[in-house]
Amino acid sequence: MKNVRIGFVPAHREPFDEDWAQQMRGRCLEAFAGIPGLEIVVPDTGLIAGGLVRNDADAEKTIGLFREKGIDGLMIGTMTFGDEVAALTVAEVFRDLPILLFGTKEDAFTIQGSRKSDSFCGTLSVSSGLYRRKISFVFGGIVFPEETGFIINITNFISVCSVIRGFVGAKIGLVGPRPERFETCIFNEDALIRKFQQRVVQTSLPDIFARADNSAELKSESSRILKQMQKQADLSAVDISTKKKLIGLEYALTQFAEEKQLSALGIQCWTAMQSVYGISPCYVMGRLTDRGIMTSCEVDIYGALTMLMQYLASGSTTPPHFIDWTIRHQEKGNVFLAWHCGNAPPSLACNNPGIRIKYHSILGKSLGIERSVGTGEFQLKSGAVTMCRLIERDGLFKMLISKGDIIPSNQDLRGSWSWVQVPDLDKLYNTLVMEGFTHHASLVHGDYQQVIHDACNFLGIETRTV
Repeated sequence: MKNVRIGFVPAHREPFDEDWAQQMRGRCLEAFAGIPGLEIVVPDTGLIAGGLVRNDADAEKTIGLFREKGIDGLMIGTMTFGDEVAALTVAEVFRDLPILLFGTKEDAFTIQGSRKSDSFCGTLSVSSGLYRRKISFVFGGIVFPEETGFIINITNFISVCSVIRGFVGAKIGLVGPRPERFETCIFNEDALIRKFQQRVVQTSLPDIFARADNSAELKSESSRILKQMQKQADLSAVDISTKKKLIGLEYALTQFAEEKQLSALGIQCWTAMQSVYGISPCYVMGRLTDRGIMTSCEVDIYGALTMLMQYLASGSTTPPHFIDWTIRHQEKGNVFLAWHCGNAPPSLACNNPGIRIKYHSILGKSLGIERSVGTGEFQLKSGAVTMCRLIERDGLFKMLISKGDIIPSNQDLRGSWSWVQVPDLDKLYNTLVMEGFTHHASLVHGDYQQVIHDACNFLGIETRTV
């Protein structure tokens, strides 16, 4: 993950103890220095007295510094009571960025029985001012900077900033029309532009097929891609002609994504893809997601954006699986099958029995295709997962956030799949039904509930945590 650059406002108010304020500033910076992925921008003693923001002139100099460095987020910390006007002046300028507010704890009273800081009190002045101005923020607590809980909060905030940086202004590829009978995959392009400054970049399936079949550069890449596939999966069910088509499709989609600087793709992955081009693109889609190009099925643009948010929340380290909420387990309570045709990233496979490239088990016959080869089929590795789904109605966006655990199974099922155990499946399913969430979702290994919730708060997305 690229480092996240955060502007730090060490707020101080006179006549509280200046030496204590400088000590707390130094302890904060020392604690921040040990957090991976964090780059701190802070006014130094050469810019403002003691490196502490205490008045309007300090606020203006700090704003100039942050603009010059191009920060991704803002942290306001009250080193003592903190000058609320100065801190809020900075916050108003950077109100569109993620903001974290925290206060510092105080040690013993002075010999005279006085207090050094009153940060506990002053933090309320800043928070009420943020609330009054309708500036979104998260609260990091009243802390000593070295505390484990505070470091965790800052680490989460780094991930939130990374999500916002990668989500706002993202470009999403739309490859082919959505399946005619899938109203569930409609989306509002105007709302994406206005809300998130996002752009949907369209291309036709014939254009992708032409790239796949006629690219001169593909010849030099074919051998490399084939070796990767052979090392990764069992290709024994794939003939030479189909291998060439899979390789060509991967190359064409990669080139399209790179040329247009796309963060994700929504692909018309069956009907025309199978009936005209003669393959199932699922395995290729999983490989693209593994490489950081989030790829959703059935031209589900909101699904692709859900995947993108999860991937960014992981620090761009863990690819998600685009799933159907398929069935309830026949015997185990609170367990459902998270499944799709064969699109999961290969890096998520458990070792038993490994990845097999097979034919589409459901749709081929309905399309008059005897064998549509190209699904990457395997069980996903076990572990804690976060499940999400972004939807929109009337320009208002809402995100489902849920947690679960993939439990291992000895079954040999078709597609890419996992049995997921959740705390209360009835409650989860009732939320899906009653609040308009669709049959598509995205699942990512790890617990990113708080990060995604906070990111949605800054993005103006309503959340439902189940």
